Amino acid sequence: MSDNALYGSPIADSMLEQISRQVNDYKKQGWAANLASIAVGDTLAVDVYIRNQRRCAQKAGIGFQERHFPSDVSQQQLKVVIGEMNINPLINGIIIQRPVPEHLNLKDLQTCIHPLKDVEGMHPASIGNIVYNELDMAPCTASAAIKLLKSTNVKIQGLEIVVVGHSAIVGKPAAFLLMAQGATVTVCHHMTVNMNKHLKDTDVVIVATGVPRLITGDMVKENAIVIDVGINRVIDKDGKKKIVGDVDYKSVQPIASHITPVPGGVGPVTVAMLMHNTITALKRQRTTYTNKYGITTPKF
Repeated sequence: MSDNALYGSPIADSMLEQISRQVNDYKKQGWAANLASIAVGDTLAVDVYIRNQRRCAQKAGIGFQERHFPSDVSQQQLKVVIGEMNINPLINGIIIQRPVPEHLNLKDLQTCIHPLKDVEGMHPASIGNIVYNELDMAPCTASAAIKLLKSTNVKIQGLEIVVVGHSAIVGKPAAFLLMAQGATVTVCHHMTVNMNKHLKDTDVVIVATGVPRLITGDMVKENAIVIDVGINRVIDKDGKKKIVGDVDYKSVQPIASHITPVPGGVGPVTVAMLMHNTITALKRQRTTYTNKYGITTPKF
């Protein structure tokens, strides 16, 4: 392992230990944390994600309920399921696994999840809260990228950062999260003119494009911090399948001061962030039940 590699597992393990203590405290008060997973179809990628989520939930002491649906399930059927989960007081968080079949409108389904149970942080209300500096239920992957950046002890306030990619899942939320903490952020994308100039002038690069090995060593400033969010399955020259990032690790690693490997970098922290959001959702729901309905212990 190279000295400048930012591995996510130690950070994730530390987060899960802290979350586990919070979960146990809430259990003693009669409030159990439970996360519900909705998966459609049967793909290897979803199976891997669910397995990682289940494992982390067990570490944190969070219940993990799995709901699997056939690939031909309708939009309306899933909306009914989500509606039932929204009113179920024993479910604190809901996550829709990606990918979903093309006939389903993922954005519409995410909008159906109640904001108090939106542990992915993808409901329009959750995204909007970031603009108002409410950061505790932000999108998991974007939050994980910021968590890894902070682990380097760099001072974010006043820092100039380039985010490559402007997706609703990572790029845009990451930019808002960084601005909320005082950074000056430039967002580059496929329409950006002379992206290399922006990259050469910045001390931090966060990349989330879905393009394998897009960022190479000649594009990055010496001693820059590089956070690679990408997960791409490619076939190497020898014909073997391999998972690589959006950054060409081999050429960038000798130049960067810190760099996240793929796999093993952002991924573990993303799952830990999902557990963090679940316990945050439980806190919010307890406050709502207590203040609005006078329920101090969930005897449902």
